[in-house]
Amino acid sequence: MHDPSSPAGNAGAASAGAAGNATASGDAAPDGNPAAAHFQRKRPGWFTKNVFNRMLEGLMGLGFSVWGSRVLEVRGRSSGEPRRTPVNLLSLDGARYLVAPRGETQWVRNLRAAGEGRLLLGRRGEPFTAEEVVTDAEKVPVLRAYLARWKAEVGVFFDGVGPDSPEDELRGAAAKHPVFRIAAPTG
Repeated sequence: MHDPSSPAGNAGAASAGAAGNATASGDAAPDGNPAAAHFQRKRPGWFTKNVFNRMLEGLMGLGFSVWGSRVLEVRGRSSGEPRRTPVNLLSLDGARYLVAPRGETQWVRNLRAAGEGRLLLGRRGEPFTAEEVVTDAEKVPVLRAYLARWKAEVGVFFDGVGPDSPEDELRGAAAKHPVFRIAAPTG
């Protein structure tokens, strides 16, 4: 499933990738972030936005998970309103992770600001706290497992890096893809 976050927000169906817009040359976003421009050029197609993601959201609304899919609900950092977007939930070595295949999206910024959210599946909502995995070395096994499971869906955002890629290639991709470890809230 594709991450439908967009520069304008993430309140619904899949639209575009990361923050900022590419310059006319396509080299970097106005904020100088070449990763943002990279993801901006990799927008989901019409079928993904209008058929695939809506079908998955409908299934998740009925309580059916497709390969670990959930709806992420997180408080918007500006509006304070709940924002929802489909995500793939990865379980690895007893921990659970959310990976942003499209980089610095609105849901990533909102989750960083809020530090918590809910994973929705049907009528069930599971609250969680989030801790960002900050070192690229720590991200490598998570990205490897994520790509092993969802490369067919998200591989285009990893520029040829896959689950069988050497560690240095995965480490190079790690800087572009935020990863969050999530856990049940304490207290």
